[in-house]
Amino acid sequence: YLHPTFVLMFLCFCLGVAGCCAKTTIAPLDRVKILLQAQSPHYKHLGVFSTLRAVPQKEGLLGLYKGNGAMMVRIFPYGAIQFMAFDKYKKLLSKQIGISGHIHRLMAGSMAGMTAVICTYPLDVVRARLAFQVKGDHRYTGIANAFHTIYLKEGGILGFYRGLTPTLIGMAPYAGLSFFTFGTLKSIGLKHFPEVLGRPSSDNPDVLILKTHVNLLCGGAAGTIAQTVSYPFDVARRRMQLGSVLPDSEKCVSLVKTLKYVYQQYGVKKGLYRGLSLNYIRCVPSQAVAFTTYEFMKQLLHLN
Repeated sequence: YLHPTFVLMFLCFCLGVAGCCAKTTIAPLDRVKILLQAQSPHYKHLGVFSTLRAVPQKEGLLGLYKGNGAMMVRIFPYGAIQFMAFDKYKKLLSKQIGISGHIHRLMAGSMAGMTAVICTYPLDVVRARLAFQVKGDHRYTGIANAFHTIYLKEGGILGFYRGLTPTLIGMAPYAGLSFFTFGTLKSIGLKHFPEVLGRPSSDNPDVLILKTHVNLLCGGAAGTIAQTVSYPFDVARRRMQLGSVLPDSEKCVSLVKTLKYVYQQYGVKKGLYRGLSLNYIRCVPSQAVAFTTYEFMKQLLHLN
């Protein structure tokens, strides 16, 4: 017999490993997205696929993986904290506060996302700085040097939390809508189409769970909706995180000023939503796999 807390920790460990594998796979897309969002002067005139071709030509194949080391350090605790916190918040809201139904999934998802972001944010800032660097124009030599330089030159600890406001504002609808949409689609599917979309759980035949391909579709739909709603905040976050690295950093000192500047300078499509199509390619499959893995591990460890 294993204590439920230990089982949940092991589940989060598995999800952390899965997250690392998934992020390494899409690391080139992440690098290109950061370059496009912040309008890198080296690739500013290029589109998504042109940048994907140009980066290896200019910086070598490993150039597509710049910042991935910091991402690996970050994503492991991020995924684990998010999913563990979601279960904890969900129980807290339903048992202690008395909130239930769809709304408690939305609230628990938002709270879990914000908790994970706050805990791992300094690593996200370092990762963005490293990924934005282009060969021949390096400011940092690695993760440790980036931490040291930002701490000394950008106001100590506060330097690692540039852009936290748009991150949290964007994370609330993103994480909330992700869990809310997935949970709602799951409930509707099992309630109205149990024979078509569901199957008996292997550990408890009386409990219906979604078929694997349906899980993937629901997770993908959840990721698509959440990404579309919160994307402008992600653009603002990246520009604020990069700070003094950008030539127009004085225009990006707050959320409102950043959004206003990007809109006035580049518009909606080429500014606030620049790189969104790339985000669908990299995030929708990732969300689909994450939710499917989460449901599978819950079943495997008898947590349904």
